[in-house]
Amino acid sequence: MLNFNSPIMDTKEYSEIKISEVEPILKINLRGKSRDFITKIGKELSIIPPTESNTSSGNENLNILWLGPDEWLLYSNNKIDLNNINILENKLFNEISKAKIGSVTNVSDHWIMINLKGKKVFELLASGCPFNFNEFKKTKGSVTQTLLNHIDVIIHNKNINDLNLFVRRSFSNHLWSWIKDSSRFI
Repeated sequence: MLNFNSPIMDTKEYSEIKISEVEPILKINLRGKSRDFITKIGKELSIIPPTESNTSSGNENLNILWLGPDEWLLYSNNKIDLNNINILENKLFNEISKAKIGSVTNVSDHWIMINLKGKKVFELLASGCPFNFNEFKKTKGSVTQTLLNHIDVIIHNKNINDLNLFVRRSFSNHLWSWIKDSSRFI
C-alpha cells in the first residue's frame, strides 16, 4: 500500500442522499475453516467472526463481514495512518498464515469503500440492483454481495440509512459516476 492514490476523493450531497469515498482504510481478506482460526481471529481482534450468512460483527474500530463459509472481509472504521498499516496485518499474518490455520491477505488497494447515507439510499440502490432490499434495510449489520449497475459490489448495512459499499478499484470511477448521476433523479 505504498504511495496510496485514491481514484475518487470526493463527496456529493443531493436532496436525501450523501455519497462519499472513505479512504484510506485497512481492508484484509481472511480465509479459514478451523475452530483454531475462529479462535485466533476472536483473540487478536476482540471480535468473533460471524458464521451466519450475510451478517457482520464489529466493534468501535473494526468490522468483519461474512462473505462465504470460509471467507471474511475485515475493515477498519476509521482512516488509518499509512505508517502504521502493517501492525495489525503482521499480527494476524503471524498468528494465522504462519501457523497454517488460514490465510490473511491485505486487499486495501483492491477495494474502494463508498459510504451512502440518507433516506433515499435504498431507492438509489434498487434503481440499478436486482437485490430485494426489503429485509436488508431493516437489519443492522446485514451484508450482501450483489450487482449494482452490472458491477460486483459488497454492501454493509451499518445503521439505518447508512451503508458502506465496496467496489473493485478498477470499476470505482464508473460506479461513482453512475451513483452521482442516479442520485440526482431519485
